[in-house]
Amino acid sequence: MTTLYYTPRLLLTLIALITITVPYLADYNPTHVFNPTWPGHARLHNGQTMSLGVYLGSMTLWKTWSSSSEQDRLWTATVIAAAYYVTQGSAYYYPGATAWDPPQEFGVPYVHLYVVVPMLALVGVAYGLERWRFVGEGGGKEKAG
Repeated sequence: MTTLYYTPRLLLTLIALITITVPYLADYNPTHVFNPTWPGHARLHNGQTMSLGVYLGSMTLWKTWSSSSEQDRLWTATVIAAAYYVTQGSAYYYPGATAWDPPQEFGVPYVHLYVVVPMLALVGVAYGLERWRFVGEGGGKEKAG
């Protein structure tokens, strides 16, 4: 197999592993999960978000390395890999949403977009590289076998 064959899969695998682990690194701490000022409903949504990361990352890994058709695998893995970052970017449009909770402060507004935009760019690169490979290996048609 060529490097071009594995590069998109490795990029999607990296994205999946980041999606699974970073929400816990960022949120399983005194400013989020253990924040005594948070009401129970806020904790519920924080837990949902962390679980969403595990679910989406796991689905990305499964579809990236599954034996389904290459184009189906690519499209499904790409959509799953992008979902967490699309929803994270959209969170700023909810009323009262802020990037940080007290006692933290950060001088850059919309700081999470510094994560969202690069991650979506990586998803786009992985998708584009794999589409390019498909075209190079037979005009976009699936390989036999």
